[in-house]
Amino acid sequence: MRWGQIATGAIAISALAFFALVVGQSQSIQWSEIPHYLVDPSILRGVLLTLELTAGAMVFGIVLGCLLALMATSHNLVLKAIAAGFVWWFRGVPLIVQIFFWFNIALFIPQVGMGTFTISINDLVTPALAGFLALGLHEAANMSEIIRGGLVAVDRGQREAATALGLKKTQTFFTVIMPQATRIIVPPTGNQAIGMLKASSIVSVIGMQDLLTQAQAIYARNFLVIELLFVASIWYLAITSVASIGQHYLEKSLVPKGRTAEKPRAPGRA
Repeated sequence: MRWGQIATGAIAISALAFFALVVGQSQSIQWSEIPHYLVDPSILRGVLLTLELTAGAMVFGIVLGCLLALMATSHNLVLKAIAAGFVWWFRGVPLIVQIFFWFNIALFIPQVGMGTFTISINDLVTPALAGFLALGLHEAANMSEIIRGGLVAVDRGQREAATALGLKKTQTFFTVIMPQATRIIVPPTGNQAIGMLKASSIVSVIGMQDLLTQAQAIYARNFLVIELLFVASIWYLAITSVASIGQHYLEKSLVPKGRTAEKPRAPGRA
């Protein structure tokens, strides 16, 4: 090990230790309150809603993203244009703008219905639905590009070989293309899921009772701002850590059996 590496490592550790000491000795933070609020019923309800919102938006985004990716890779110019326009809009507009858009959609579409039956948009598009639509549609645009990239990354020769063997297009897609594309699609999808979990905190701006909103509601009453933000951060870190471990093992399971990294040969050996 070089002395430069030792020096930089020591400096980094010293800086982290100094920062931890300064924060730990702060008299303005009531550390004893943090464990209590970690299991507060309101916080736990917020954690549950955050998980439900993340899972729902990811499933919706993956399903719609698959459809959009198929449209984008088709030979139909109309379908390709629709997919490109969708991705351009929902990936280009900031997520917080999309959340406010769906939350205020009743301003220009007050009600919908058919004949004598009508329903108010305010009753239909609740804050929960507005947050779900914004997150889900935004995620669909991102997943569309990830899935499309995975599909086009499979060598064209694979398709030609499958056709030569007499496989139909659907058989080629599900038995040849998808298994190879999946190994490319899964890693960024896992990253998107973790990013979605953190992005879900933005729905606090429209009053959804997610983790961050619950923490804000509590510190608005007791003024333990930093303590409650630590509580929210601990929960986010815990969930993302579990998700990262799951992603690691999922990616590992997709590696073809028998494929291992070749060990480097020792110098001078044949």
